[in-house]
Amino acid sequence: MAAQPAYLTKRMIGLANGVVGLTLAVTSPLASGAQTPTRSTGNTTELTIPSRTYPQGRHAWVYTPAGYPTACDGGCNLIVAFDGAMYLGAMTLPEILDSLIAAKRTPPTVALLFDNGAPPGRISDLANSRRFAAFVADEMMPWVREHYAVTHAPDRTIITGSSAGGLGAAYVAMRYPALFGNVLSQSGAFWRGNEASNGAPYEWLTQQFAASPTLPVKFFLDVGARETVGALGGVAPSLLDANRRLASVLRGKGYAVDYFEVPNGEHSPGTWRVRLPAGIVALAPAATR
Repeated sequence: MAAQPAYLTKRMIGLANGVVGLTLAVTSPLASGAQTPTRSTGNTTELTIPSRTYPQGRHAWVYTPAGYPTACDGGCNLIVAFDGAMYLGAMTLPEILDSLIAAKRTPPTVALLFDNGAPPGRISDLANSRRFAAFVADEMMPWVREHYAVTHAPDRTIITGSSAGGLGAAYVAMRYPALFGNVLSQSGAFWRGNEASNGAPYEWLTQQFAASPTLPVKFFLDVGARETVGALGGVAPSLLDANRRLASVLRGKGYAVDYFEVPNGEHSPGTWRVRLPAGIVALAPAATR
């Protein structure tokens, strides 16, 4: 089994709601009425991924489950999450995985929490960017597979994000379905044009799915029922409308789509965090391992 790379700068972090400590203590919901079992916690390591595309490298965190690497017999499932700082803090992905794995709701999983930074760099990464997608496929994924005990199977690999991160997740999976067989998007910014464009034609990615052959990719999409205001001050489609249209196109093309409009849901980590465990379990239930 691959071991965590010894040469990287390692800082064991427990970042929950912006507080840095030695442990991660936030308990995440599993399911309505479910009890949280006594559980061990995984480790989270901060690191820099070397890159030819981005010569200074790219910042990220990697979560490994309790018992790693022994727990990963045959390779752990893999989650790649964009906007990694948010998934480390407000979205509490490490704690969610601790709980789901302990409850045997999902298999032992390694998660790469990728730091996309702030605008404009974040949008350059996540808004239908061919350059960034190529980095993910050609540099980041080979690096992760070399240094961590993770699956190479796309049907056991989830790519996820919220807002622009959800758009980026769906775009990368469309470009590289041999790497990513599952998309978990929350309030995905599917109104956008190609290559970070704020101009028409809007909903560019939806048009690409409509015009392309069906790919072996499953989707878990949710969006807040209150996300009804058009983007760019009303000039572009709303997140709710854009997500509805993408879900409709995907279903029409024969994709497996789990689509949900969150009652009173807003564009915030508070809405996304509640549904994140359900998305992970829907795409990677323990029974399939």
